Amino acid sequence: MVTKLAPERHDLIWGSRDTEPWYPNPEGLRAAEVWFPSGELLIKFLFTTDSLSVQVHPNDEQAQQVGKPRGKTEMWHILRADPGARIALGLNRAVTAAQLRSAAVDGSIVDLLNWIPVSAGQTFFVPAGTIHAIGAGIVLCEIQQLSDITYRLYDWSRGRELHLEQGVEVSLLKPANEGPVELPVESTYFRTERVTVNGLLSLAESSANWIVLEGTGTVAGYDFRPGDVFLSDGTLLEIRAEHAVFLKSLELPN
Repeated sequence: MVTKLAPERHDLIWGSRDTEPWYPNPEGLRAAEVWFPSGELLIKFLFTTDSLSVQVHPNDEQAQQVGKPRGKTEMWHILRADPGARIALGLNRAVTAAQLRSAAVDGSIVDLLNWIPVSAGQTFFVPAGTIHAIGAGIVLCEIQQLSDITYRLYDWSRGRELHLEQGVEVSLLKPANEGPVELPVESTYFRTERVTVNGLLSLAESSANWIVLEGTGTVAGYDFRPGDVFLSDGTLLEIRAEHAVFLKSLELPN
């Protein structure tokens, strides 16, 4: 059985009206995130016109200590990036917890971050505990553990709640040499690879999410376009397309 997952649009202050081709937007809505929950994973498309908050997520053990079932490890695949677009991934030097907290309070945390210019086609892995931020002018596909725990350390003076004590406690306090990685990406929670289909792809294997990045065609008889997400349950899957690009992501048992 193959299920076409229903999108959930989330409008936030940093969202964009330029969401095509991954999210049809004839009304010109300011969409920020489009969600596709799938088992213990959450697939998102993000559209940014402003910088997201500087934030961090706990690991499973830390999340369970505050009554949540799991933490959040994630990955990003860049789909579009304006000139000068950048992300922050980890720190550029080691700090103490007190130094990190002080920098979050006065805004100098921005200068502690490992800023990386990005371009379409790059992939980044973001383990729990890695301080991170996504800049303006980016469209990306995110695959993450299904978790709602986000600790904001800095929010560009927008007035939203910060979570300094919790965030500092779970943050990695030294550089981790984070940068672009090659697909496939494999973690404890998911394995993601790029699949290109020209003609007919027919296979039967374990359950997987098929995320459409480019092209049109059919998946198990369903028409698809960029931004669609399908969940296959391991039965025979047929994809027909002249040229289509997918991220195929498997939820791994843990």
